[in-house]
Amino acid sequence: MSDTSPTPNPPHRLPPVALIIGALFFLGLVGLMLYGVSRSDRPDRDSLPSALIGKPAPDFSLPVLHDPAVKVSGHDLRGAPYLLNVWGSWCPTCRDEHPILTRFAETKRVRVIGYNWKDERADALRWLEQLGNPYMVVVADEEGRTALDWGIAAAPETFLVDGSGIVRWKYSGAITQDVLDRQLIPALEKIEAGAGGKTAR
Repeated sequence: MSDTSPTPNPPHRLPPVALIIGALFFLGLVGLMLYGVSRSDRPDRDSLPSALIGKPAPDFSLPVLHDPAVKVSGHDLRGAPYLLNVWGSWCPTCRDEHPILTRFAETKRVRVIGYNWKDERADALRWLEQLGNPYMVVVADEEGRTALDWGIAAAPETFLVDGSGIVRWKYSGAITQDVLDRQLIPALEKIEAGAGGKTAR
């Protein structure tokens, strides 16, 4: 009677095709990471394309935050460019951009309109009282229905609309001094050049 031990099975090896696919997948992930890092210091990293650019701004009729009995429409704002800034008291990033937006509004280069989004009126009023009110007027969209027409996905978001009611620029994220200098002001200068220098009324 012979004592024979079972022959061990050879180690299972992945087929060459699987190894190639795995390597390509890994290289793809590395490429995406490098692309993200390369764009992380770009001033437009938070700037998202908008289907509204070059098109008429969606019309709206919303109550004024400080006096809900009064309504302001997009038609009322025609005649001169305006900057529509979407914010909420619940938004920490809005607080970060507020001092920069305030300083810009003080230049009176363009009308700055506040768009209070999905906020409680009392909270919004308290927020402005504490931080200051840089807006010519603030409209309130408590339910967020009108925001759907504008494609608003988060706060803060900012739109530059010319005197004819055409959206010329959009920025998603907090406005910084760099964004002002490199994006907003050049976009405003193009509008001013087309309007013979006439902007705020």
